[in-house]
Amino acid sequence: MSNKETDAPEEKGERIAKVMARAGLCSRRDAERWIAEGRVSVDGNVLTSPALAVTSANTIVVDGKPLPGKSESRLWRYHKPSGLVTSHKDEKDRPTVFQKIPKELGRVISVGRLDLTTEGLLLLTNDGELARKLEMPSTGWIRRYRVRVHGTVDPKKLEALQGGVTVEGVRYGPIEASLENAEGQKSANTWLAVAITEGKNREIRKVMDHIGLEVNRLIRISYGPFQLGTLRRGEVDEIRSHVIRGAISSEKPSHGKGFAKAKPKLNSIKHKHNKNKKGMKKPDHADRSRKA
Repeated sequence: MSNKETDAPEEKGERIAKVMARAGLCSRRDAERWIAEGRVSVDGNVLTSPALAVTSANTIVVDGKPLPGKSESRLWRYHKPSGLVTSHKDEKDRPTVFQKIPKELGRVISVGRLDLTTEGLLLLTNDGELARKLEMPSTGWIRRYRVRVHGTVDPKKLEALQGGVTVEGVRYGPIEASLENAEGQKSANTWLAVAITEGKNREIRKVMDHIGLEVNRLIRISYGPFQLGTLRRGEVDEIRSHVIRGAISSEKPSHGKGFAKAKPKLNSIKHKHNKNKKGMKKPDHADRSRKA
């Protein structure tokens, strides 16, 4: 037989940062930073650049320890309380999300971030590639929030946000916002239902400030198809693998500007957003927050 018939096909290499992320060690961005810091070596050689493709034949060492093998991708819902930083380490020594979650989860990373004082649904995963996929605006997934603001709400200004807005040189895409109370504003502190697809840094706070409203409480209640539901503050709940696969396989990219074409408008469901797919009742945090 010829060599062409007997030789095994050559394994296709992958970028080192991607391999590290898929192993659940960190995000791809963090992997590139760790490489620049000299914390990663391949076959005994310390890397200075992430521009390297590796295969299973290579020996990868991170911080003196062999890179763990690829484990099954897992995803959890976490009800983040206010006062926690979404980071593994904080320069100001503030408490972090990863210090508070159960140790049995192992090494996990977050899908995006929530600000220090923002509460609600935060997705956690052991797969950096999955995290990156779920973070991409191209999924068209809507992030929904309950937002308590102080100030006089102008419905026309809220409606205008559907066309996007520029604040301090930063362009934000369409934002759908409306009063939760169909009867209108009754006090200086008012709850809004807000939906976005981009999730830029402090997006909701900056946009609300731009139209004269101060955000004094912010709760994320859903991220794409995943709901906060009745999950209590500080609780973690694993999402079953078939649910993850179904969510990813059914995702649709955004069609041009605005929200994904297949997504319903917020104003058509704004009175139903506190129920999840199983029709769960409004979570306890929502009842308490109305009294806050």
